[in-house]
Amino acid sequence: MKAIIPVAGAGTNLRPHTYTQPKPLIPVAGKPILSFIIDKLIQNGVSDFIFVIGYLGEKIRLFVEQKYPGIRKEFIYQEPRLGSAHAIRLAVEYLKKSEEIVIQFGDTIVDLDMKKFLSSENSSIAVKRIEHPQSFGVAEMNKERLILKIIEKPKIPKSNWALVGLYKINDLDTFIKALEFIISHDIKTYAEFQLTDALMHMIEQGHKFYGFEVDNWWDCGQKDQLLQTNALLLDKEPIKENENVKLERTILIPPVSIGAHCHITDSIIGPHVTIGESSRIQKSVIWNSIIGNFSKLDEAVLKKSVIGNDVIIKGFSQSLNIGDNADIDLSH
Repeated sequence: MKAIIPVAGAGTNLRPHTYTQPKPLIPVAGKPILSFIIDKLIQNGVSDFIFVIGYLGEKIRLFVEQKYPGIRKEFIYQEPRLGSAHAIRLAVEYLKKSEEIVIQFGDTIVDLDMKKFLSSENSSIAVKRIEHPQSFGVAEMNKERLILKIIEKPKIPKSNWALVGLYKINDLDTFIKALEFIISHDIKTYAEFQLTDALMHMIEQGHKFYGFEVDNWWDCGQKDQLLQTNALLLDKEPIKENENVKLERTILIPPVSIGAHCHITDSIIGPHVTIGESSRIQKSVIWNSIIGNFSKLDEAVLKKSVIGNDVIIKGFSQSLNIGDNADIDLSH
């Protein structure tokens, strides 16, 4: 089975971080968002990947090539970015010999029985019941979980079943024709070619999709959601202690994840803190925060903060959202 992972978006809701770092590479609970997706698929037998890249795409390509040298992979550039259906349509030439595919968007993490999802005889769409689904694709289903209708970001949802960005499709001919149909007929929603519209066209042609409820779904689209995801995954996943971490007169309040080659002195770290590799922290108190690689913090008090790579912070603060390569001095 082949996996298509669209990761071409600009991640505007996570700026300033996504000015220099693709959203799928932002770390949560000790590793990039994209690694949670790839690792789960590999664990369940997927070894053939197609990445649709665009904004800062070379960083994603370099990461995948270095981190996952053993998987079969193709990289396709989406330029201009005209929507999710357009992104996947670009991958069609690599799908011709496939019987079924899985699609997972590169900015969300889902918790489900992936083996059961992939082995289903039917085409499936992963869903989660949420209170306010109007910011997502929404599925309307009958009692047998047969999907009757899907719509992208409806203003007045008729269902609480949100699409979580994971799809299994077992009729590629019909799927490809649906992609070509909406693009050739210029069918757009919110000025883009949406995957939901292509799937709805398939449903109208008689293809059956079933809803597959996931156990948990972590959307990493905004700062608060990113921090909540980090905390939930730190609570859920056992954290492996990194070698080459130097702690002096420092208290750790679990759960925390500290990258390799970090040096932390005279500080209190945790709970729910992720620190990237090769960071230096002294005389600081940090909780419920994400700190990037190669950052330096001195006499900082941080909560609910997301700090990028190569950031220097001196002095006192409370809640920050700082992108890469910043130098903040609040000590005077």
